[in-house]
Amino acid sequence: MSWFPQERKTRHGTVFASFWSPIFDVAPLVREAVAVESDEQEDIEVLMEDLDEPPPDDSWLDERDEPLPPPLAPNHPRMDEVVTSGARPMSYAHVKRREKRKQAKEQPGGQRPRPATLREHIRAERAIPTALDATELPAAHGAYAAKVEQDTWGSKKRRTLPELIGLGFRLISWDGFTSIPIVDVHGRIITVLVGQPSDPTYARSATRAFELLEMERTNAHFTSSMAKHRRGGFVALNVGLSYCKGQTVPCRLNNGEHTALLGRLLADKDISRMATFASSSFALWAPKLHAYYDDYDRRLRQRLPHLARNWERSVFSQAAFNFGPSVWTFKHRDILNVAFGMCAVQALGDFNSRTGGHLILWELKLVIEFPPGALILLPSATITHSNIPVGPGEHRASFTQYTGGGLFRYVDNGFRTERELAEQDPEEYVRVCEQKAGRWEMGLRLLSTVDELLESNA
Repeated sequence: MSWFPQERKTRHGTVFASFWSPIFDVAPLVREAVAVESDEQEDIEVLMEDLDEPPPDDSWLDERDEPLPPPLAPNHPRMDEVVTSGARPMSYAHVKRREKRKQAKEQPGGQRPRPATLREHIRAERAIPTALDATELPAAHGAYAAKVEQDTWGSKKRRTLPELIGLGFRLISWDGFTSIPIVDVHGRIITVLVGQPSDPTYARSATRAFELLEMERTNAHFTSSMAKHRRGGFVALNVGLSYCKGQTVPCRLNNGEHTALLGRLLADKDISRMATFASSSFALWAPKLHAYYDDYDRRLRQRLPHLARNWERSVFSQAAFNFGPSVWTFKHRDILNVAFGMCAVQALGDFNSRTGGHLILWELKLVIEFPPGALILLPSATITHSNIPVGPGEHRASFTQYTGGGLFRYVDNGFRTERELAEQDPEEYVRVCEQKAGRWEMGLRLLSTVDELLESNA
């Protein structure tokens, strides 16, 4: 039923909301028009599924203490985007959520997981205990890197699941969705079987990401020499920030003839989605360590603003694309990663995860089913790991993110090399060297326990 203003009087007799005019009276005309329009209207409600786009997330309704943002004014800067793109103006709820996400991302430590997310994924009964004491892992002095690998015997041998079971390894059957933390003897979460979102569109993103890697591999015509390295017999391209021996300042890796290829991968929306999911999962399971990464990254980019992240919403400084068609790694550790840090590994491809592609964690004596699209977080610098090959005719690739320990060292040295620090500020050099002795213990304190995560949600 339509409504139109009716004549009213105040206690003092003042008339308001009237259609009266000293020249003519429009009230009868308005009544007639409203009656005709009402007769033509159909008394049908519009269903949400009939809309052009899905309904917005209404999680913001739980926070009723905050006022709604004001509507966009015609001269609002954001209206230029709407007019140019031809899109419909954003709803109040949309604007509110966007501003909240922006503020959350800009706060120290980055965006925090929602309590509902913590309740869904963090379950104490799922934790897998181990006999490992993380303090005994092979961190180098200063913990910017791990100790050089000593036991390389049999590192390139193809392992089978029955062989590993015979060696005393425990098989972890995993659906690739359920989140499972792995803890040391002190309850510290040292590895997480994160999984993947149950949203079917994410699985399609993972499939498309693999298809893109396969297409790029086919078109690139990589040389056979590129598939010969210490991690395995496959082509691996690294992209992101680098700071190793011989460098005086951090810089982005020079990818030469593969720069355009990597640029396409970095710009791909499906790979970007996977990268963002890995970083947000890192924040969920190791919030203190994630905040540590975020703090150093912000300080570095404030000093060197031209060093952009691979993905703005991923805290990791470097990434590696491991091209198929059949990726499996030798027994190794990534010793140049920060020793107490986490590496995000995401499996891609089309293979049976019950018969191949397993992740082997040697110090933990675990062999883990690793389905396509799933994510695992592990300290790749200090825990030796490898894979079981997939079967004939199956295809596997992987995508990893990490941060090299040298970047942390550069920031701690006041954005200088150690030699420059020693020459320019001897007293500060002595202080920084003294801090190295306790950095490994400090790094381990950044690892969370399941109880800590549950208490933060209480």
